Amino acid sequence: MVHAAPPARFAAAGSRLLPPVYDLAQEVADLPRDLEPWPCAADPARSPRIAACLERARAHGGWRWPERPLVFVSDTHADADGFLRSLVGAGVIRRRGDTGLTLTPFGQTARIIIGGDCLDKGPSNLAMLDALDALRRSGADLRILAGNHDLRLRIAVEALCGPRSALTDHLFLRMGRKILPALREIFERYVTPADLDALPDDAACLARLLPPADWPAQFATAARGQLKPEAITREIAKLDAKRDQFDREVAHTGLSPRELLAAGRKCRDVFFRPGGPYAWFYDNMDVVAQSGSLLFVHAGICDTMCDLLDRGGTAAVNARYRAGARRATLAFYFGPVANLVRTKYRASDFDLTDRGVDLLHRNGVHMVVQGHVNSHTGQRLLAKRGLLHLEADVTLDRASRSREGLDGIGAGATLILPSGDVIGLSRDYPRAKHFAPDRIACPPE
Repeated sequence: MVHAAPPARFAAAGSRLLPPVYDLAQEVADLPRDLEPWPCAADPARSPRIAACLERARAHGGWRWPERPLVFVSDTHADADGFLRSLVGAGVIRRRGDTGLTLTPFGQTARIIIGGDCLDKGPSNLAMLDALDALRRSGADLRILAGNHDLRLRIAVEALCGPRSALTDHLFLRMGRKILPALREIFERYVTPADLDALPDDAACLARLLPPADWPAQFATAARGQLKPEAITREIAKLDAKRDQFDREVAHTGLSPRELLAAGRKCRDVFFRPGGPYAWFYDNMDVVAQSGSLLFVHAGICDTMCDLLDRGGTAAVNARYRAGARRATLAFYFGPVANLVRTKYRASDFDLTDRGVDLLHRNGVHMVVQGHVNSHTGQRLLAKRGLLHLEADVTLDRASRSREGLDGIGAGATLILPSGDVIGLSRDYPRAKHFAPDRIACPPE
């Protein structure tokens, strides 16, 4: 006997803050609906660094919240199913078959922010972008932010297709290893026999893919004045190890050097030429977004970007990123703007000091919402450099999950509501984490 599917719309007890979910296929039945106070913020006295951040926010005028709900999904890494399940679990969409979707009533009111790293790792880059395009075409209020993997594709392709120079000859090898599966997809879908006929033999194509033998000396000279000496030394040292990895992974794709070069050049047409089938992805890409007291970015921020935000707001930062990404130089990749998609607040990253944090607070920013650092137990709330950060990379893609011991397809999203409620959903944590900083009592003096 075939039983009828359960109702599409449901809301469990204790989840009145969460929107209804429409899940006829029961793909996200294990996504939690019951709330618990965010573990590290439930008792400020037990989390003094977070308590200090909350007190600093109060001292700078308190919290401002978006006028409409926000849904933040990050680091989908070429896994369309993980992405779509996350949107279903957040109450944003109903799925229609394998590829179709429609917005729910909640989805029609919400703003969806994609926190970067749509590409690499997962089952299919193009399927992921097709799912994102379906969301875009549904009428969703959608913001796409850059991630380091998205930027790496741009740098690798521009280096491969542009004029040769000592500063760029190594960048396809440096950046391209992780994009090889995407190049395989581009080859299969878009490269024609005429594209291959226009290229020389495999030996000549391999010579174009790789830096010449005397590249280290040429690079050391050309990069002087653009990169710090230690960065130049580090960049040269990385290339030998990357060459071994690159050769193995090229072999795994099954592409010859000629086919690989054809795919790389076709990437420029597909992603970066006006009218290309996926040009909308980079055309609509920003690097930061702000709503109320929250700053959304892929990785983090530094003092230099705090200064730029103070002078010109997010529009100035996004304009600086777009201009730099189009030139795609190594100096840009290691500079303060691309630091927004790369930083983990390491010694080698651009620093965020108390001066930058104070500037953010004076401009009403009290918390950074980010991806980039994945977790196996849902979202995390941390104090970094004296500023609240919500890490929202919940390990969606199957490749990472398999490698790191997590089962199945990931699902999760971060919801920020006009009521001042922040909710972290993940299928890898048994309850929905709830953070309402306006309603957390200050610890006694």
